[in-house]
Amino acid sequence: MLQTERAVRGYLDHLTVERALSVNTLVSYRRDLDRYLEFLAGAEIHSLGAVTATDLTTLLSGLRTGDDAHPPLSASSAARTMSAVRGLHRFAVREGLAADDPSREVKPPVPPRRLPKALEVDEVERLLAIPAADSPRGLRDRALLEFLYGTGARISEAVGAAVDDLDMEDATALLRGKGGKSRIVPIGGYAREALATYLTEGRPTLVRAGRGTPAVFCNVRGGPLSRQSAWTILHRAAADAGLPVEGPRAVSPHTLRHSYATHLLDGGADVRVVQELLGHASVTTTQIYTLVTVERLREVYATAHPRALG
Repeated sequence: MLQTERAVRGYLDHLTVERALSVNTLVSYRRDLDRYLEFLAGAEIHSLGAVTATDLTTLLSGLRTGDDAHPPLSASSAARTMSAVRGLHRFAVREGLAADDPSREVKPPVPPRRLPKALEVDEVERLLAIPAADSPRGLRDRALLEFLYGTGARISEAVGAAVDDLDMEDATALLRGKGGKSRIVPIGGYAREALATYLTEGRPTLVRAGRGTPAVFCNVRGGPLSRQSAWTILHRAAADAGLPVEGPRAVSPHTLRHSYATHLLDGGADVRVVQELLGHASVTTTQIYTLVTVERLREVYATAHPRALG
């Protein structure tokens, strides 16, 4: 076995044992590194220590242009492959398989900035009206969707919320976000009403099916609702509302969070206030939503102004 192949195998074992990456992530790493091994074999390079920055620049160019055996990769896919290659070379230096890391000198392609997907207000209203409030599950589903849109919570924050995190009198919720950071956000009137009805008429029935849980949102066995189950609720409601559930504009758990931010900015909210509401560490992360509103203004202008086109 060539040294390059042994290095890749060792690196993948490291990712599996030490980093405990998911199966899907490991599959992606293996696919990208197999492509790299193929490139090295074609260039008759049999040691990672023999790889130069020029070789990696050639690799990157080939990823972007493609060849007879491979279609050209997008900037984001090429950047992902180069990320795997950089990780491999760092590992090789740490393990004494190479003296230096040539990948430090090669800048990966910068993927184009993707604007967050946001629903129109009427689309959100259609979505939120789908769950029928005639059963404990229906009350839960409506409260969940209203909570996601009414607070801008991440799906993990919603299913991780406990009853004691809600202050129904003050209409606020304590959300436990990334990195152990918490924030208090207001609950909108519609979300507050849906939550109040669910907590008094729906949740007690669900909780009685199990041993009880402090979670706001419960499954039919009385335990906390999982992220996957919450996603399924949203997916089913989106399909019933006639919203896309496949393709680039498919409604996902993050869609309501994106819509929450976009609609706040459309309504005149200050970007730093939205930053606090979303729990972003940096306002730079939030500012991408301002691009959405500018794009929407541009669309309206192009269709409404008599001299927009010419």
